[in-house]
Amino acid sequence: MKIIDKVLRFLYGCLFFLTPLIFTFNTSELFEFNKMLFIYLMTILIAFLWLSKMILAKKIIFKKTKLDLPILFFLSSQILSTIFSIDRHVSLFGYYGRFNGGLLSTVSYILLYYGFVSNSIGTDFILKSSLWSSFLVMLYGLPGKLGHDITCFLVTGGAKFDNSCWDNSALQFQPSVRTFSTLGQPNWLGAFLAINFFIGLYYLIKNIKEVKFVLLNFSYLLFNLSFILFTRSKSALGAVGIGLLIFLSYYLTRVKTDTRKIILMSFLVLVIPVILFKTGFDKVDNILNLSFLKRSSVKVVGSVKTKPVSSPGEATDSLAIREIVWRGAVALGLKYPLFGTGLETFAYSYYLVRPVAHNLTSEWDFVYNKAHNEFLNYLATSGFSGLITYLLMVGMVIYCFLSGMKELKAKKQLDGKLILLLSLLSAYSTILVTNFFGFSTTTINIFFYLIPGLLFVIYQGEDNVTQQLNKVNPVQWLGILVAFAMVIYLTFSLVSYWIADTYYALGLNYSNLQIADYQKSANYFQQALKLRIEPVYEDRFSSSLSYLAAVAAYQKQTDTAKQLIILSDFYNQRSLAGSPKNVFYWKTRAKNEYLFYQVTSDVADLNEGVKALEISQALAPTDPKIPYSLSVYYSLLYDQEKDLKKKEIWKNKSIDEIGQALKLKKDFQDASTFKQDLLKKYSLL
Repeated sequence: MKIIDKVLRFLYGCLFFLTPLIFTFNTSELFEFNKMLFIYLMTILIAFLWLSKMILAKKIIFKKTKLDLPILFFLSSQILSTIFSIDRHVSLFGYYGRFNGGLLSTVSYILLYYGFVSNSIGTDFILKSSLWSSFLVMLYGLPGKLGHDITCFLVTGGAKFDNSCWDNSALQFQPSVRTFSTLGQPNWLGAFLAINFFIGLYYLIKNIKEVKFVLLNFSYLLFNLSFILFTRSKSALGAVGIGLLIFLSYYLTRVKTDTRKIILMSFLVLVIPVILFKTGFDKVDNILNLSFLKRSSVKVVGSVKTKPVSSPGEATDSLAIREIVWRGAVALGLKYPLFGTGLETFAYSYYLVRPVAHNLTSEWDFVYNKAHNEFLNYLATSGFSGLITYLLMVGMVIYCFLSGMKELKAKKQLDGKLILLLSLLSAYSTILVTNFFGFSTTTINIFFYLIPGLLFVIYQGEDNVTQQLNKVNPVQWLGILVAFAMVIYLTFSLVSYWIADTYYALGLNYSNLQIADYQKSANYFQQALKLRIEPVYEDRFSSSLSYLAAVAAYQKQTDTAKQLIILSDFYNQRSLAGSPKNVFYWKTRAKNEYLFYQVTSDVADLNEGVKALEISQALAPTDPKIPYSLSVYYSLLYDQEKDLKKKEIWKNKSIDEIGQALKLKKDFQDASTFKQDLLKKYSLL
């Protein structure tokens, strides 16, 4: 049994240490996908060892906690949301591109929580694993801040050691402006470091009387907060501020030991990095720069002007966009109050209620796969049942922290545990803050579910009693063998999933407009589908085949073009059968039908395209691109029609739809140009 406990401890250490560091270059999403699969792998191995331990001990090894009922209620809401989802596949596995948040991931985190509290893992080992991981994450990101990103060096095989491999058109992918290291986005890195800030603070106070440890931990905190400033993540910086307020308020009123040292070091940890690197808040930084004494203010790199609506070429303030998305999330929750639209379906369910104001932002054409507020995201995707049970779970965690600290306060000899609980409560509070202005990621969810696990292990104490292992009988061996076979099967499935995604990533690369090698992209999408049936793969495969059909027709390969059309339509129908409410797949159908028409010159293809766009319009009534596309289709039908009365109908419809597109987005340049072309075509100018 001891060896199983040691392996379990090692696996949990790997979970905290490796997850933030893991990413690869050859998957469709470099960061979250790989982290999610690693979490699944760790869950599989931990569950196997835990189950084997129970088989060998011939009894159930499961610790009850005060979170049992809240977790049960929350899990039930997530299951019901998946059952009644508008897209069960997405609700089960997560939105492709984010992955975290589907039912399988939630079940995994809950299993990890119970595996942690039910086995002897060791809190100190876990906390130090996380601190070392955060330190390596910061070290990896430091060269990028200085203009020499390590990832670019590795991707180019050492040919370039700069930041040029990232998309510089997006602020969140400019490491020298907003660093993100191995976490993927600046806000995600900031949220991760905010949690570890309070773990570091715990070790600082724990070793307050040992100079070398004080210097070490103080240096870590300075490095940590400096990197949070490098991310320019306002939510992470605010989370640290709120967490520190909670920590100091309790510490100075209840603990009252070494208060002068704690106040001084907290002050220095905050002030030194802020003075050196500024905050990203214009008003604060202007004061720090003493700009009120100068005629012109100093512009801080990374700060963004606050305007609810952007003028052409100007970025809309992120908070202004969030406010619009939040309104949409609330509207979705009210539209589907019981169980929402289904876990992780926000990317396209949002279009059902998407405010028209979103069209006037600089990110009007971006896909918002989350509500950018974890609480509203649960409301939108799992209804009031999901939101209420989520809040119940969070509330119970906070209650358990406070009640545990209250009891420990009465036992003076347990001050060390009290400080640890206070530090973890502060760390947990940072998750609530960063999730309020964003959404949970794989790394953050590990802490969200396992910080409560640490709480119960610290407060209740670990069960150090080693189970006596008697002679293992054949039935026990059979049980372990069956469990091991499941581990092999599930691990093989994960590997297949990863390889399929690498093929999918290659397909995306070759279907890029700058390359447009649809033969290669179709081949790679087909390879992905051989390994895993995924609607996203089917949708992309269908699209590539439609382009290939157009190319074949241009090359006078008529029979080949017809076969490609049939195959393209087949895969498009399959993706729609599994996801009938996915507006993106209906848009793919509309594009496909347009390309089919280029091959066949058959009006029936145009009519099918119109049907697809009409369904898209019902699913996304405020999307200006849809009426714009309908106007194009009606114009084509006008050209093909010989009956004068019907031509008049098509003419009026095309004018009405382009007018609707401009009504939804008055600065829609493509629509404005097309409207002028239509008016000339119909001799209305």
